[in-house]
Amino acid sequence: MTKIFARFMKDESGATAIEYGLIAALISVALIAGATTLGNSLSTTFNTISSKMTAAETTAATR
Repeated sequence: MTKIFARFMKDESGATAIEYGLIAALISVALIAGATTLGNSLSTTFNTISSKMTAAETTAATR
C-alpha cells in the first residue's frame, strides 16, 4: 500500500495538465481583453468618421 501511495505522490502528469490548462485560460483572458479594447477603439473611430461624413454631406447639400 505504501508503494502505491509513494508512486501516486511522485506522479506529476496531472499537475502538468492543470498547468497547461491555466496557461490556456490566461491566454484566453488576455485575447478577450485585447479584442474588447480594439473593438471599442474601432467603434469610436468609425463613429467619428460617420459624424464627419454626415457633416460634410450637410454642408454640401446647403451649397
